[in-house]
Amino acid sequence: MKSLLLKWNQVSLVKRILVGIIVGIILALSVPMATGISIFGSLFVSALKAVAPLLVLLIVMSAISHHKKGQHTNMKAILALYGLSTFLAGLIAVIASFIFPVTLSLVKGSEDLTPPDGIVEVLKALLFNVVDNPVNALMNGNYIGILAWAIVLGIVLRNASDSTKTLLVNFSDAVSQIVKWVIHFAPLGIMGLVFDSITANGLSSLLDYGKLLLVLIGCMLFIALVVNPFIVYLNIRRNPYPLVFSCLKESGITAFFTRSSAANIPINMKLCEKLKLDPDTYAVSIPLGATINMAGAAVTISVLTLATVHTLGIEVDFGTALILSVVSAVSAAGASGVAGGSLLLIPLACSLFGIPNEIAIQVVGVGFIIGVLQDSFETALNSSSDVLFTATAEYAKKRKEGKGYTVGA
Repeated sequence: MKSLLLKWNQVSLVKRILVGIIVGIILALSVPMATGISIFGSLFVSALKAVAPLLVLLIVMSAISHHKKGQHTNMKAILALYGLSTFLAGLIAVIASFIFPVTLSLVKGSEDLTPPDGIVEVLKALLFNVVDNPVNALMNGNYIGILAWAIVLGIVLRNASDSTKTLLVNFSDAVSQIVKWVIHFAPLGIMGLVFDSITANGLSSLLDYGKLLLVLIGCMLFIALVVNPFIVYLNIRRNPYPLVFSCLKESGITAFFTRSSAANIPINMKLCEKLKLDPDTYAVSIPLGATINMAGAAVTISVLTLATVHTLGIEVDFGTALILSVVSAVSAAGASGVAGGSLLLIPLACSLFGIPNEIAIQVVGVGFIIGVLQDSFETALNSSSDVLFTATAEYAKKRKEGKGYTVGA
């Protein structure tokens, strides 16, 4: 048994996850009543969510406390790439919604939701998250607050003794090791998630929203396979697809099934380490990307808002719709501070076109129905591009400095 486990662990994680997906599908189709199988998925996601806040706090603190004056990171370039991708995602979604207009069958049942009143409220919530109590931030997975405390403490600890800094590194390494142990159970966890998704939701409930899903998923795939690679090429002047496919394969697959950018932070950290990226940079850029790099959310907000516009027969000129792409990008970046994520920002975007809140909330209900696929693709795009743009910024810097590098894992 021990030798069998050793051989199993020597197989690449992606291949093991694919085995988990296949087994999950087979079990869901053959023994759908065996509900105990889904517990493996819940345990895996819970374990990742439990370890991720502590991992982010310790790694960021350790990286910044060891940062030396004059040592450059790529954070400005990464933030620019995050912003550009999110804006272009909103813009592509607006264009696609005009080319392929979709109407909705509105649903009831979401009236008890409380969406934000405007962008000011979204940004206000974001600012309050920055100054959140550190214990509260760790308990609730508030990564903006965790990052803020980690950065401040890291800066203060730059003047600490070497023994204190070594202690931080030891704690950081210890939590990283726990993360590696958790990731070893990814195939089992993914099996449980696939089983639960198929048995609980099925695909029949999504058939009525087929065209809407095609537009949403089509936009996200276009961003992942065309727009983002083009952005990468402009920066590194090399074939971007080895890097793109590495990120989609090793980060996007797990993000698709966990449907949580926070749970995927440890996976992305491991991929950055495999790509031999600068720890001082990705220690900050990955958790930050999990909160503000939201191209998938921008697509969701734009497509569902314009689908509402088409359903109600509202005439909208392209200039007004263009403003929507800006609003969706800004709103998506602040989505982490709003309960319900991108879907609850739809009423905010709908208000641009004078759509009443009671109708917009029904659209949120539609979003929850299609969420089994919409949210999976959205998270896969968001999370995999965190690593993509972190690597892009570093490769671009090496290209300018004339240093050699290998694109992709």
